[in-house]
Amino acid sequence: MTIPTDPRTGEFRRSANHFDARITADGRDGWPVEAGRYRLVVSRACPWASRGLIVRRLLGLESALSVAVADPIQDDKSWRFTLDPDDRDPVLGIKYLAEAYHAADPHYMGGISVPAIVDIPSKRLVSNDYPQITLDFSTEWTSHHRPGAPDLYPERLRGEIDDVNVGVFADVNAAVYQAGFATKQSAYDDAYHRLFAMLDALSDRLERQRYLVGDTITEADIRLFTTLVRFDSVYHGHFKCNRNKLTEQPVLWAYARDLFQTPGFGDTVDFDHIKRHYHEVHEQVNPTRIVPLGPELSGWTTPHHREQLGGRPFGDGTPPGPPPEDERIEDTDGATS
Repeated sequence: MTIPTDPRTGEFRRSANHFDARITADGRDGWPVEAGRYRLVVSRACPWASRGLIVRRLLGLESALSVAVADPIQDDKSWRFTLDPDDRDPVLGIKYLAEAYHAADPHYMGGISVPAIVDIPSKRLVSNDYPQITLDFSTEWTSHHRPGAPDLYPERLRGEIDDVNVGVFADVNAAVYQAGFATKQSAYDDAYHRLFAMLDALSDRLERQRYLVGDTITEADIRLFTTLVRFDSVYHGHFKCNRNKLTEQPVLWAYARDLFQTPGFGDTVDFDHIKRHYHEVHEQVNPTRIVPLGPELSGWTTPHHREQLGGRPFGDGTPPGPPPEDERIEDTDGATS
C-alpha cells in the first residue's frame, strides 16, 4: 500500500472523494432512492466505512440497502472480495471494488476507497463521499427507515453537530492517520498534539453530558466512536498516538463503552479485521506485518455508568433488532456478539 505524503513536509495527504453523486429521494443527481437498487461496499476494518454500517443498522436500512464486506487485507488492486465464494461479490459479480470505479470512469487513476455505494444494475460506483453518505441515509432514505428509527441528524441541532464534526474530523479522525503516516518529526508532532488537545477537550465536554450534542445519539457520536473503538488496538501503538491509551482516559473510555454496548454499535465492530488490516497492509509502518495479540478486549462489556448523566440513546425511537444472520460477526475476542 502506497501512503501519499508530502515529500517536503512529511505530512499525510488524504485523497479527495472523487465520486460525490448523491442518492436522493427526488433523484436530482440521477440516482433516486430505491430499495434493492444499490449495494454498500465496506471494510469492517475501515473507520470511514464503519460509519455507514452503524447508521444503516440504527435506521433499519438492511432490507433496502444490501452490504458487501471486503477482505481486510488489500493487494495491489486494493479492496477485494476474497471472503466470498469464487472470490467474487455474489450480487455485483466483481472481484475487485476497482471494477465499479472504472465502470463509472474508465480513466480514473485515483485511490480505491470504502465506503462505496454501487448501482447494482450497471455495476457502476455512485459515491465514495463518506461524510455525505451517512447524512443522506438519515435525510433522504426516510421512506425506508424502520419504525422507531432514531433521528441521528435532527434539524434543530444540525449547526452544532456540523461544528463538532469539523473539529473531530480534523483533530481526531484524520489526526491519527497524520500521526501514523508522517515521515518527518515535525508533521508527527503537530498531529500528535492536535489529537490529544482535542481528546482532552472532548473529555471535558463529555464529563457533563452523555452524548456530544443534545441528549440522544447523533451523527457526531458515530463519527467519534469509529476512531475511539480502534484506538488501543491500532492507533496507540501502530500510529504512535501513545500519550494515553483510551482505557487510561476515564471519561472517553466510559463514553466509548456506553456506545459499544448500544445496539447498532458494538455489533458492527470486528476487532480481528481491524487489527489484521492495519498491521498487515501498512508495511511502511509495520514492515514485519506481525499482528499484535493484544490488547485485552473484555473491558468493552464492563459497566460504564454513563446512564447516570441522563439522556435517551434513541430519543423517541427504539433500539434496532439483532443484525441479520448473514451479517453477524463471530465473537473471537470476548467483546462482540
